Amino acid sequence: MRYEKIVPDTSVIIEGKITDMLRKGEVEGLKEVIIPRCVLDELQSQAAKKRATGYIGLEELKAIREICAQKGIELRFTGERPTFEEIQLAKGGRLDAIIRDVAKDENATLITGDYVQFLTGEAEGVSAEYIPPEVETRELGFEKYFTEDTMSIHLKEGVIPMAKRGKPGEFKLLKIAKEPLQKDEVEKMIQKIIETARRENLYLDADKGGAVIVQMGLNRIAIAQPPFSEASEITIVRPIVRLTLKDYKLSEKLTQRLKDKAEGILISGPPGSGKSTLAASIADFYLQQDKIIKTLESPRDLQVDPEITQYGPLNGDFAKTADILLLVRPDYSIFDEIRQAKDFKIFADMRLAGVGMIGVVHASEAVNAIQRFIGKIELGMIPHVIDTVIFLKDGEIKNVYEVSFTVRVPTGMSEPDLARPLVEIRNFEDGKLVYEIYTYGEENVVIPVDAKAEKKKSGLHQLAEERVRQEIMKYDRHAEIDFASDSSVKVKVKNEAIPRLIGKEGMNVNRLQDELGIHIDVEPKIPSTGKEVTFALEESGNSLHLIFDKRMLGKNVSVHTGDKFLFAATVGKKGEIKVSKSSEIGNEMIKAIVSKKEIKALV
Repeated sequence: MRYEKIVPDTSVIIEGKITDMLRKGEVEGLKEVIIPRCVLDELQSQAAKKRATGYIGLEELKAIREICAQKGIELRFTGERPTFEEIQLAKGGRLDAIIRDVAKDENATLITGDYVQFLTGEAEGVSAEYIPPEVETRELGFEKYFTEDTMSIHLKEGVIPMAKRGKPGEFKLLKIAKEPLQKDEVEKMIQKIIETARRENLYLDADKGGAVIVQMGLNRIAIAQPPFSEASEITIVRPIVRLTLKDYKLSEKLTQRLKDKAEGILISGPPGSGKSTLAASIADFYLQQDKIIKTLESPRDLQVDPEITQYGPLNGDFAKTADILLLVRPDYSIFDEIRQAKDFKIFADMRLAGVGMIGVVHASEAVNAIQRFIGKIELGMIPHVIDTVIFLKDGEIKNVYEVSFTVRVPTGMSEPDLARPLVEIRNFEDGKLVYEIYTYGEENVVIPVDAKAEKKKSGLHQLAEERVRQEIMKYDRHAEIDFASDSSVKVKVKNEAIPRLIGKEGMNVNRLQDELGIHIDVEPKIPSTGKEVTFALEESGNSLHLIFDKRMLGKNVSVHTGDKFLFAATVGKKGEIKVSKSSEIGNEMIKAIVSKKEIKALV
């Protein structure tokens, strides 16, 4: 090439093409390198937003200046500075137009790696040189670390490269080199990955303050750089197997359900359990049933047949993608990795619109995947959104649940007036009920159903005990709870916790009784020492007053009628304990006075 003056655009600067040309002397007779100010400002804007391309471009401009100084080539910045709006419109071609104008005005050759920019320049009569992409995926530097059983590669500056190798459920993290990676090695690899992704129009979710995600063939590449991370790091993940549904050895009953009935499927399990692999297998299964299949993915990394269209978030929003899918009306949509609250709502909306949905959800247990929908959609709608839950661990299907809706008395309760709408979760293969979900008070609760445990403790006991325990532990972490019946519970706490638990005039206990609809008796857990103290009992208006000696100020006492414990309280500043006549305790004391039963106070 022989040019006296060149005007490089942003693409070739970021890719390092200009520095390569200058170092190698590939441009004969070059006297001047002209950089449009809009290029500098765009790179500065990207760097200010912590985008990797901005930092790379500015470093390249610095290198261009140094090489030009060494070779006696003039470096000049010219052209108008772009407005904020023009920088925002960079993807629409506004800055490209400004760069072409500079090349035309300067009678210089435009150097670009953007084929559209090259064609547009020639159409406008601008001298232009197109430098086509040369870097291929195999030159990116990480392929040498992969073997057939490698699931992921972990590269970080200052750390020896590591790989996770093995088979599903039996992976081991191994060191795969002898020396730690140097900073420049990692950064050079990052630059090549980003260049290739942009040039080949690969999936690129980039520059979120130092985080970049690239989908490159089978490879999902996650890049972290300062300030997002303390050092540069690259993680490359790829699937090591592609399975069919037959490989999972499903029962004929489950296969038939997937074929004929299942339309709201959740695939759940911990990270790395093979959820996406199963989702892809189910997608291929439905494709063989002559169904139209689409996917919602970010990144788009499911390994599916080309007949299945893979959609990403439209303008960064899956809700907009869902709007398109509702128009397309596929038979099934695969929603890979449902994470955020709005994702659960999108899944539900599409299912209720009649689209078959298969969702992938992180969960430590199968029921947890269903619980993640609670609060995001109405409880009664859950069975209309989810009908089948598949739980995987170590690449194997461990549980399959079916979800249904009914109205009845929850397990363990007996009173007919306790009947309510509830969600049943049953083991698919044997039909056994394993969980119930229903509203209790103002809360949605998930209750495990165990036939053996039911003989010992009813569902009401489990509910009430858990709720009572949550409240009581605020006052005594070692409280004892004993159910006398479905409507009565006895709570034993340490003496000093009783006054605070009961509250002023029984306010705390009364509130809890009203919320749970059960009677609560509070007693001291540790029996009193039995030392009786004297007091005077006086009546004033609507109250009974227990008057103690001033030496009892601030001490806890328990009050009894005969052998029956009434209450425990702290002697107040005036040396007395006040009891309302209209309270339950007050009624008991009045009954004792009328029947001439002894009322005593113990410490």
